[in-house]
Amino acid sequence: MKKIITLALLLSFSLINAQAFTGKGDAKFNVGANIQDGGTGIQVSSDFGIGENLSYGFVGSYLLGVNEVLGEKPEFKDRFDAKFRINANLGNVLKIDEKLDVYPGLNLGLRNFGGHVGMRYFFSEGFGIYSEAGFPIAKYDSNSETFNHLNNQFTFNIGASFNM
Repeated sequence: MKKIITLALLLSFSLINAQAFTGKGDAKFNVGANIQDGGTGIQVSSDFGIGENLSYGFVGSYLLGVNEVLGEKPEFKDRFDAKFRINANLGNVLKIDEKLDVYPGLNLGLRNFGGHVGMRYFFSEGFGIYSEAGFPIAKYDSNSETFNHLNNQFTFNIGASFNM
């Protein structure tokens, strides 16, 4: 009986078809670490497929560990950022492994207009990892004396990705 159960489990795991992006109707949720100059924090994001290779989503980040500037600590408004984003999901266009998706995109946030490049790799139908690099293109406020630089710089994000 143990051999039958083991064989059934192995076959069921081999039939799982993990795809990083399936197109219209696909939904992803990411949670991970936000790493940047002057602070580290958490990032959460979601993406929703609206076409074969296009998705839109939302990103929120909060810096937990932030360096003091001139003896001052940042307030909540300095640590938090939210963005709307659009991605071009290119995994199937590039004809790479269907478990892997590469996506460049643009985002419009509370602090800037920017871009990002990311990837997701799914180990199973519901779980994978992601990594993103984000950068500002146009900053809303160029004042660099306070904490405005925290959400106006290159960021690196890495974490877990889930199908919703």
